[in-house]
Amino acid sequence: MKTVRYGFIGCGAVGQRRHLRESTLNRKIEIAAVCDINKSRARRVGRQFAAPVYFDYRDMLRDAALDAVVVGTPNALHADMTVDACQTGCHVLCEKPMTITTRDARRMIKAAAQAKRFLMIGHNQRFMPPHVKAKRMIEAGDIGRVLSFVSVFKHGGPEQWSVDGMDSWFFKKAEAGFGVLGDLAVHKVDLMRWLLDEEFTDVSARVATLDKRRGRHLMRLEDTALLTVRTASRIIGSIDTSWTNYGLEENHTTIYGDRGVLRIGIDPDYPLIHETRDGKRRRLRVGPMSTNKKQHRSGVIDAFTDCILQNRQPPIPAADAQHGLAVILTAIRAAEQSKTLKVR
Repeated sequence: MKTVRYGFIGCGAVGQRRHLRESTLNRKIEIAAVCDINKSRARRVGRQFAAPVYFDYRDMLRDAALDAVVVGTPNALHADMTVDACQTGCHVLCEKPMTITTRDARRMIKAAAQAKRFLMIGHNQRFMPPHVKAKRMIEAGDIGRVLSFVSVFKHGGPEQWSVDGMDSWFFKKAEAGFGVLGDLAVHKVDLMRWLLDEEFTDVSARVATLDKRRGRHLMRLEDTALLTVRTASRIIGSIDTSWTNYGLEENHTTIYGDRGVLRIGIDPDYPLIHETRDGKRRRLRVGPMSTNKKQHRSGVIDAFTDCILQNRQPPIPAADAQHGLAVILTAIRAAEQSKTLKVR
């Protein structure tokens, strides 16, 4: 196999602006088919990317002779689409969050294992250059033993990103399952677990709907969430996320060690800053952080394609995403009960 034939399930913002666009930059990828239940959108995207068009993903799986699919649909649909794709012999790159229930996450992992197909979840923050460099520095001991962290992800809401604006599935509980927890917090849970190479063992949370509305009423999904987490080695951290930041987008992390500090994504010109205990400060140009308004090549579909061609496990295992989902689900229960709960 010299190229990978992809089918794209979902022609919304993440399909158009990330996965499809980035596929055109990779000679190892063939855009073999696109699919969306919105027929006019599917036809338009099919013309744009010179690909056959389907309106039912099952027809595409049956007829398009695919090697892999990208699932970029509402969260509640991820599990069934992933299972069906694996059972027809396709590798699957699925958008985050991987699904909305623990049971469905297990189904997805089991289906991939039984079919001997790869399943990767698109946690793109792992590939951002400042995060890659920060991980190397943590592993090298540049800030010593990590003690705590603060990770922030806030913008004005998915209506600024979604092709459907306020009519987007992001605001519909049955389709999204989560609000800002599934959109932004799950990114930071995965990122911090990866950076620290540790599991989160317990979590407490405050979640609220402060401003986002469906018509005259506040929506049923949370637009603000603040999590406090702890790892197995007792690192304490906070993950602060919001859809109600109507200023400049915030996507930054500070990691505190016993010999220094890393500040990631705070200064746009120097996205990684290293401060040491003796007062020294290094500002590093290590590549950009993506934002909703300024997308850089994520590397997600490139990495997944190389895994398929080289027959090696993906860099973001589905089991990692399952743990991230467990943290989010535990956070919801913790907020409801006003308790700190063990992640399970």
